[in-house]
Parts: sequence; structure tokens; C-alpha cells
Amino acid sequence: MQKLKTEVTRNLRIWSARLLMGVLAILGAAQLQAESPKVGDKPPDFQLKTPEGKAIKLSDLTGSGDVVLVVLRGYPGYQCPFCQKQVHDFVTHAKAFSDHGAQVLFVYPGPGANLGNHAKEFLSQESALSANLHMVLDPDYTFTRQYDLRWDAPAETAYPSTFLIDKNGKVFFAKIVKSHGDRTTSEQVLAELAKSR
Repeated sequence: MQKLKTEVTRNLRIWSARLLMGVLAILGAAQLQAESPKVGDKPPDFQLKTPEGKAIKLSDLTGSGDVVLVVLRGYPGYQCPFCQKQVHDFVTHAKAFSDHGAQVLFVYPGPGANLGNHAKEFLSQESALSANLHMVLDPDYTFTRQYDLRWDAPAETAYPSTFLIDKNGKVFFAKIVKSHGDRTTSEQVLAELAKSR
């Protein structure tokens, strides 16, 4: 009987070790797959919805010209004043982006519950977005994790980031900020767009 118990215990340990190694391998592979885009990369395509429910796909926008992808903190439990200031700056310069043939895509991440209402509240501080400016929702951080931008700390959502993507789908400018301030300004982005011509 003791021999049987020893054999069962040994088999359970082997099985547990193999299971743990498998789980760690899967988690390691998942972490390797999620990487923030860098200059020269072709970032993963994605489709997200506006607060009104309209689907917007990144590749559809890049098909018609450069895209300015701005990842906001979104809704970390309150409206981020740094995000509000950054979006206002871009909204104020919407015509300049249009003159460069660029679309601006704001990503607003946060917990899924009521995220659309929070985004509408955020946008109510601005005049209506022009045709070349869009805001999409990232409920429960699917996009944010896909781009390895999840700021996983209390009262945080995503690292504020800006990526400029050309019509071939390649990144030609990237800035990831791991704090609340130091956001990319419209002036900086417009200078990068001018350089890329």
C-alpha cells in the first residue's frame, strides 16, 4: 500500500510540474507576442467602436493616408485633465492634420461598464470632432494589451502614447509616455508629418 501511495504522489508531482511548465510557456509566449510598436514596425490591425457604435478599423484609415494614433488614459475612474488638454490641442489643429491628409484616431480605454458614456462626457468638453478626427473605445483593455500599453496600476489604464503610421501601415514615429504628462503635441506631430513627405 505504501508503494502505491509513493507512486501516486510521484506521478502527481510529475503531472503538476508539467502542467506548471506548460502554463508558464503559454504565458511567456503571450508576453512575447504583445509588444509595443516601434519605428519601422507594422503594428497589428484592430477594429474598435466609437461611443456611438460605429466600427473603425485601423487598416481602413491607413488605406487613405497617414494615421495619427493617440492612446489616451481614457477613464481611470475620472476624466484625465492631461488627456483633455491633449485632445483639445489636436481638435484645435484638425484642419492642419487634414491639410497633411492625416486621420487622427484617439483610443479611449477603461473598464467596459459605461465606457461609452464616459467617452461622451469627455467629448462634451470639445466642439464636434471634424471628419478626420475619430475616437474609439477600448473596453477592458483588449487593444491596450495587444499593443503592450497597459498601465496596470491602481487608477491607471494605459500609457499615453502616440504612433504615426503611414499609408503602407508602417510606424514612422512612436512615443510612449510612462507618466501623466509629457504628451505629444499637435505641433510635434505636424512637424513629423511634414518630415515624412
